[in-house]
Amino acid sequence: MKYRRLRNDELEELEKEFITFLASNTVTGPDWEKLKANEPEKAEKLIELFSDIVFDKILDKVEYLEYKTPKDLKTFRFESDKIVMLGVNVDEHAPVDFTRGDSPEQMSGQMIMSGKKMKMYRGEKAYRKDRKQEVFDLMESGALISKDGQMFKVLEELAGGQ
Repeated sequence: MKYRRLRNDELEELEKEFITFLASNTVTGPDWEKLKANEPEKAEKLIELFSDIVFDKILDKVEYLEYKTPKDLKTFRFESDKIVMLGVNVDEHAPVDFTRGDSPEQMSGQMIMSGKKMKMYRGEKAYRKDRKQEVFDLMESGALISKDGQMFKVLEELAGGQ
């Protein structure tokens, strides 16, 4: 298994896709019930295979991730050969809470108003593992997918496009 088994709630969300997957593997509904009852190891292997397929499709499309704590924000952009990380840390007394769900524009305004209480940082690293595995590992540690990378772009602008 490349990633992890989908949790039951995740599988429930993907029920139609899983049924299609089973059908493409010539497993009918009654066959699936028999498999679960009589050969649970084989049923588990099919779930694991489906899980890897789902994660592969998702991870292929991820370009940006965000990791937030109340006073620290890390954003990641996944390029062909490396990960670029832009982050900002604010003083504990700054009126900023990155976990509140404010828009990037609102957060940007709060950070600018924080002035010297804000520290920006940047890092880059070449992939040590497969790109998708690096994305997966960050997601498993709490980073969330950012569809448009807007917060990364805001930090890039604030940092002067470093």
